[in-house]
Amino acid sequence: MATSKELSDFLVAVERRAYRQATYAVRDDHAALDIVQDAMMKLAEKYGNHSATEFPMLFQRILQNTMRDYWRRQKVRNLWTTLLSSFGGSTEDGEDRDPLETIDVEDDSDEPSAQLARSQTIQLIERALEKLPARQREAFVLRYWEDMDVAETASIMGCSGGSVKTHCSRAVHALAAELKRQGLDKLGKLEASNEYTSK
Repeated sequence: MATSKELSDFLVAVERRAYRQATYAVRDDHAALDIVQDAMMKLAEKYGNHSATEFPMLFQRILQNTMRDYWRRQKVRNLWTTLLSSFGGSTEDGEDRDPLETIDVEDDSDEPSAQLARSQTIQLIERALEKLPARQREAFVLRYWEDMDVAETASIMGCSGGSVKTHCSRAVHALAAELKRQGLDKLGKLEASNEYTSK
């Protein structure tokens, strides 16, 4: 079993190298720092009582999983910068559908303008979320921000999967309308108007 000093010494020794690795992987200094800190906390909390010889392998596994979680969340968030305006709606028989079950999106652009557009859109979404009814907001955040499936979301919310889809559909329609009102005709493409950019 490792001592507190052995754990502390390991974390100090690995921090800089892990930060470089995460920065290279995610290309975002702030996100990389968060990832490394999360990985270090997980190691200390879950495996701090293991042998010090196990730390390198355990930490690397935790770091890789934390980076994968980051990319998974980013993929979901980037989806909203390109397709929220087409989300929602109903199936042919009139039932609400779940957008993530029917949309496949990849938005890997590293162009500064694309990154800025995504960042601005996410900020608008977060502000618009505050205006939603509590249940719609909860369903939306769990499904699309936390990337949970319908069953997991339904379990947490204490409702049926159909209710989750209904809450999400209504949230998406409300968010799309709000974003259009804020100056976005299609996500990922901010309208080029002086009125918007001056806000």
